[in-house]
Amino acid sequence: MNIHEYQAKELLRLYKVATPNGRVAQDAEDARMITKEYGGKSVVKAQIHAGGRGKGGGVKFASDPDKAAEIFKAMLGMNLVTKQTGAEGRKVHTVFISDPVDIDRELYLAFLVDRVTSRVTLMASTEGGVEIEEVAEKTPEKILKVTVDPALGLTGFQARQIAFGLGLQGDSFKKGVTFLLNLYRLFTEKDCSMVEVNPLVITKQGDVIALDAKIGFDDNGLFRHPDVMAMRDLNEEASEETEASKFNLNFIKLDGTIGCMVNGAGLAMGTMDIIKYHGGSPANFLDVGGGATEDAVKNAFRIILQDKAVKAVLVNIFGGIMRCDIVAGGIVKAAKEIGISVPVVVRLEGTNVEEGKQILADSGYNLIVANDLRDAAEKVVAAAK
Repeated sequence: MNIHEYQAKELLRLYKVATPNGRVAQDAEDARMITKEYGGKSVVKAQIHAGGRGKGGGVKFASDPDKAAEIFKAMLGMNLVTKQTGAEGRKVHTVFISDPVDIDRELYLAFLVDRVTSRVTLMASTEGGVEIEEVAEKTPEKILKVTVDPALGLTGFQARQIAFGLGLQGDSFKKGVTFLLNLYRLFTEKDCSMVEVNPLVITKQGDVIALDAKIGFDDNGLFRHPDVMAMRDLNEEASEETEASKFNLNFIKLDGTIGCMVNGAGLAMGTMDIIKYHGGSPANFLDVGGGATEDAVKNAFRIILQDKAVKAVLVNIFGGIMRCDIVAGGIVKAAKEIGISVPVVVRLEGTNVEEGKQILADSGYNLIVANDLRDAAEKVVAAAK
């Protein structure tokens, strides 16, 4: 789960991580009044779950309160297109007014989970305000990394090592070390998957401040954090993804023509790969999990078929905990109750596979049964065309 910048900054303040003052404006007059409170100048920032907002026109400096109100009116409700949103963009529902700071230097900082080491990694760079992918490509030597031992946590030595590598000195050095230690505490205590501060700024007064922040959370840990769950913004999620979560289905919408229903994330990734290999394009990632019921399978079909771009569906189930006869029953139930107007290719293997195939054969519906995964991919790509 991701949250907005203004919400991320609320969490930063709870953990004594320095960040500029700021408030969400309710209307243009509110934007004007907040700007007055900040001495007559402010930074007006569109709130969407995507980076690159500044380049897309979603971050603007207001030189006076009237200008802040004017920018607010233009920004609220706009369709903001950035490199991360894709061409369709995102509608702006919230506008954040921030107190400007005197910037001396811009740095980059992030905590994330490194899948290779299975540990938290701290990344930092002197190239703040620039996308880290661009830095990695052009000047990889400017990226500093330390791997955190989970038994020890981020040590004072590691925090000082990064602060030194970023060129912090004197008071800024001490503040930077404290900043890092507090940010790591937020990362671990709130079950984050990523905390990115870009830019991390050093002000002309020597303060170390998170000018912008992006935080993502491990969905599996959210049950421990009702305060974080309360920050979920359904406007930033595809309607299908929101609906799928009601049935404990892991769904991500893509832009292809072949709907996928699979059990297990690894098998789902492999299924999408083999569809691409045979010339097709997946319309979604959908993992029904190991303990799905017939109703869950039915609802999975309904959600897949809401996408008008879907021309065929591939069901790929390896029966372990998830029995093949349960899946087959769910497919037949979906055909009866909601109707299936596109070709459906079914590949079943594992627990109760023969019972599952018999249910499909006796259903009376035109369901295409595949012998193996390659056969399934070839048949669904052909059906979609």
